[in-house]
Amino acid sequence: MTRRRMLLACLALMASSVCAATDSSFLLTATMQDLGTYFPGQLGNGYISTMTAPRGTEGNLAYMIAFMDYAKGDVSRPAAIPGWTGIDYSTGASHAGQFWLNQVDVDAHHFKDYAQTLDMYNGVLTTQYNYIDGHKTTVIKVETFVSQASPHLAATQFSITPDFDGEVQLSFQLDQWAPHQPRFALAKIDGPQMQEAVFANNMTLRPIPPATPDRAPLWYHGDTHVLTADGDTSALTLWLRGKAEQGAGMAQAVAIALPNDVQASHVERYRSDYRLALNLRVEVRKGRTYTFTKYVAMSRDGWGGANAKQNLAQATAARDKGFDALLAEHENAWHNLWQSDIVINGDPKAQRMVHSDLYYLLSNVAPDTAWPIGACGMTPGYTGHIFWDSDSWVFPALLLLHSDRAKSLVMFRARTLDEAKQRAHERNLRGAMYPWEADPDNGSSQTPHFAWVLDEREIHVNADIAIAQWQYFLATHDRDWLVQHGWPVIRAVADFWASRATYNPIKQRYDILHVTSVDEDYNDVPNDTFTNAAARKALEIATDAAAVVDDKPDPHWAEVAKGLYLPFSKQEGHYLDFDETVPHDIDSWGGSALPHLSLPSVDLSMSQDLRKRNYDYAIAPIKQSHREANSMGYLPLSITAATAGYVKDADKWFQSYISADVLKPPFNVRTETASNNTGYFMTSSGGLLQNILYGFTGLRIEDQGLVQAYPPMLPAHWKSVTIKHVTFRGTSMDITLQRDAHGNVTLTRHTL
Repeated sequence: MTRRRMLLACLALMASSVCAATDSSFLLTATMQDLGTYFPGQLGNGYISTMTAPRGTEGNLAYMIAFMDYAKGDVSRPAAIPGWTGIDYSTGASHAGQFWLNQVDVDAHHFKDYAQTLDMYNGVLTTQYNYIDGHKTTVIKVETFVSQASPHLAATQFSITPDFDGEVQLSFQLDQWAPHQPRFALAKIDGPQMQEAVFANNMTLRPIPPATPDRAPLWYHGDTHVLTADGDTSALTLWLRGKAEQGAGMAQAVAIALPNDVQASHVERYRSDYRLALNLRVEVRKGRTYTFTKYVAMSRDGWGGANAKQNLAQATAARDKGFDALLAEHENAWHNLWQSDIVINGDPKAQRMVHSDLYYLLSNVAPDTAWPIGACGMTPGYTGHIFWDSDSWVFPALLLLHSDRAKSLVMFRARTLDEAKQRAHERNLRGAMYPWEADPDNGSSQTPHFAWVLDEREIHVNADIAIAQWQYFLATHDRDWLVQHGWPVIRAVADFWASRATYNPIKQRYDILHVTSVDEDYNDVPNDTFTNAAARKALEIATDAAAVVDDKPDPHWAEVAKGLYLPFSKQEGHYLDFDETVPHDIDSWGGSALPHLSLPSVDLSMSQDLRKRNYDYAIAPIKQSHREANSMGYLPLSITAATAGYVKDADKWFQSYISADVLKPPFNVRTETASNNTGYFMTSSGGLLQNILYGFTGLRIEDQGLVQAYPPMLPAHWKSVTIKHVTFRGTSMDITLQRDAHGNVTLTRHTL
């Protein structure tokens, strides 16, 4: 969209969010001073993603939805597809030699007036600078986007304005990545062996500041093998077909558009083991701007097919349509997404955090599919695997704002139900036992061997999955979906819990033994309170769901649910983290798992006084812990404080969420902790949004509807917050929290 068209749009729609592109909370900008700590941002549409890089022209690592590598002896990994962003530029030979833009250092000697802006409202990365090559200077502008309107497409526009006459050279490439070395057999080696292997390769498990995504020795990308690749110099096109290691097939194609009235003096196709490119020579004149555009189409088996010919047709059709038209469609698609927003009055920093968290979630979750979201989105973080994070952290954050994307996450669990049933059968259990780390494509267990105990014992994931299925039904009242997809999952999970629980005849109760707590340092405890509470809710849900779908519930579900033991200290009047026979004496990263009982999905019913005692008990070991805080922990702490009526503490924990310590500059990339480099942490992004959607509002999704379960609250320096375009059971509304003149916070709903 041109500046003039944007101005006209703003004038015509002054009252709408279309003009929000001028809002600085949607803009994240890097300058030369930021490049020393530059942590790459991300462009994506839920199907494909790529990293950013300082020049805007580098060939960057790129990924495709659930496109996984299955190397022998290893766990599955996201297979890096050929990088499609690369465009290289040379002003030609000189007495000092010939230099290329992507090879020179990004420093003040070569780059002047540098700025790179991630416009989250429009989903566009723009990079501008003066590139100095000896006595020649070129003004460069690069715009790149991954289309939200046409999910198979992406485009980069490269504009140059030289201060000289002469011939320049350009290269438009697809970059093929070498297999990552070393590659560890994580499916086989235990913890000590893994640490030995890391040390033997002169690596460290601790990041080396400044943290960047390529420094983790365990969370690296998998491999895509290019099978065929070619190009057409007359048509200015490239195409290739590849296959992930032991995995699915993929394809890519590129179409290049030259500036109007410009002919390349020479075009050649270049092919090596690592690069497929079209190399061009073009005559330029001083002061004139030349704009080159690279259109890219991508697909994979199960999503358009590994069909390079089809991708080539898509890329050339995009070229025929033109960059401006493609960009306008893409921006309009992002604008439609931003109609659902969280607007904060009184805290610009928090507003920027909310927009960046929403941006990364929307860039990594595809609508209306049966593919999920990894804990770190479409990146190698945690090897792209699916944890309970998808069901309990990201799903609730999307459900009210973008239900089509939330649906993809619960559909994944329905699609992979048979795999979970097989795992339960292998353990002589009924129903379905979902893995701790699931492969995003086939749902198989991909937990590294050194973490096998989590796969066997951190079984609360099964309850989290069933609860999410029911929450989706409660929010949509889509009975057909429940019958076909949600109910089979809920029923199978209930059968699992009914068979996994053990009756204790002496104490006349049901126990769940040999469990890894949510606080994972406790990896073999009886009666983890969160696990038992979540299992109870999953069993109760199964009985309720059976009534909706006109099926008969197993009476044993209700019996187990009623009898499940939730450890409680009668003397002190609060719940315990787990069975009283287990000392709670480890200086762990979690400190206490009790705040998880107040997660909106579980929300264990209890009195206000009991909530306060739980919070007071849980906060002590957290305050005393010497372990680095995990950003995942702020959500339950803040919401627990809010439900207990501790408004100041809820505000304090929320402020921890927006701390710069877990945000990497310049593009607000979340990491799991302040010092590590496990970035693009979707879990924490979902947590921050839940903090507002359910914590501050006090709203819960129940049988009766979207109910006001707790008094609303606002951080002290906020004037108001509006959650725009919430959709619940077919009704759209705005929800506003407003502080009156007396300091009281009220919640109002306005039906759209």
